[in-house]
Amino acid sequence: MTAWSQIGQFMVSGMTNGSIYALIAIGFSIIHNATGMVNFAQGEFVMLGGMMMITFYNFAGLSMPVAFVLSIISVALVGMLLERGPIRHSRSPSIVILVLITIGASIFIKGLSMHIWGKSAMTLPPFAGETPIRFLHAAIMPQSLFIFGITILAVTLLHLFFGHTLVGRAMRASAANPLSAQLTGISASRMVMLSFMLSGGLGAMAGIMIAPITTTSYDVGVMLGLKGFCAAILGGYGSMPGAVLGGILLGVLESLNAGLISSEYKDAIAFLILILVLVFRPTGILGQRSIKRV
Repeated sequence: MTAWSQIGQFMVSGMTNGSIYALIAIGFSIIHNATGMVNFAQGEFVMLGGMMMITFYNFAGLSMPVAFVLSIISVALVGMLLERGPIRHSRSPSIVILVLITIGASIFIKGLSMHIWGKSAMTLPPFAGETPIRFLHAAIMPQSLFIFGITILAVTLLHLFFGHTLVGRAMRASAANPLSAQLTGISASRMVMLSFMLSGGLGAMAGIMIAPITTTSYDVGVMLGLKGFCAAILGGYGSMPGAVLGGILLGVLESLNAGLISSEYKDAIAFLILILVLVFRPTGILGQRSIKRV
């Protein structure tokens, strides 16, 4: 295999993982824009997506499309319960307290998942076959194309939702100015709940799509969540285009580092990038100079 073909293969692999990071990063951005907080339970949404899909498909014997939809709905409901329960009924509105609640929720979900599904790693069969497609000296697995397609579809639908629907515009208005939104009849609390549901659904989608590529287990959410957070910071925290850009860029850099330097530093590259961005450009690539909730 030539050097160029190797780089092409690393790029494809990086863009595949980057698409997953992008969906996770968008979930972080949606909740940040609605509440100003960081939801550190986002990684557990990803883990639950994969586990729910395995439960519905492997154990319950449902068809793959039905299991896919039910898994996303199930995790979206978990997001709703998180917001309706400890987040909404917190005695303190402090962002620090709310962030600590999400950390506690992450630990609880992880522990509960260990008791439900056990510690053994599980996997799913590929959604789109296993015969690779040759393109520009790189072998592209059908699962990668499936991930690209679902990610593009999800980003497109979110763009249409926030820009061209009444509910999406209401969520944007509530995020920009909750008091003014309430004065016009918009329920800010309902918009926050919808943000958690959307974030849960996106996390589940990411977890479902990555399960056929790597094994999934009760403890995979922490690392995936942190990488999604790094992608959100890299692109510009709160910016959805930035989340997509940050996710793809992080995935490519991670893959090139693992392939050309050493796979031992595969996970470390995300945190190195996070440190460099926070030091030299805290607003990220597409972030605004002045931090605003938009």
